[in-house]
Amino acid sequence: GFAYAALLAVGGVVGYTRKGSKISLAAGLTLGSVAGYGAYCVTRDPRNVKISLFSAFLLTIIMGMRFKRSKKLMPAGLVACLSLLMILRLVFMLL
Repeated sequence: GFAYAALLAVGGVVGYTRKGSKISLAAGLTLGSVAGYGAYCVTRDPRNVKISLFSAFLLTIIMGMRFKRSKKLMPAGLVACLSLLMILRLVFMLL
C-alpha cells in the first residue's frame, strides 16, 4: 500500500526531472497521495479498500491504454502491471 503510493509519487518526480513533464509530476503526486490515503485507510480498517481499489483501477486502465498505444514498458507498462497486482492484493485481502 504505502510502497505503491511512494512509487507513484517518486515516478511523477522522476518523470518531471528527466523529461520536464509537469503532467507526470502532478499526476504522480496526486495519485500517490490518493493511494497513500487509501493505504492509511486500509491500515485502520482492513476491509476499507475502496480508495485504494479506485486509485489502482484508475491507473490500471489509464496506463494500460498508454502501454497498448506506445508499446513502452517504462513507465506505462510497469505502472499498469503494478496497479493490477495492487488490485489483486486488495481483492484477496477481502476474501
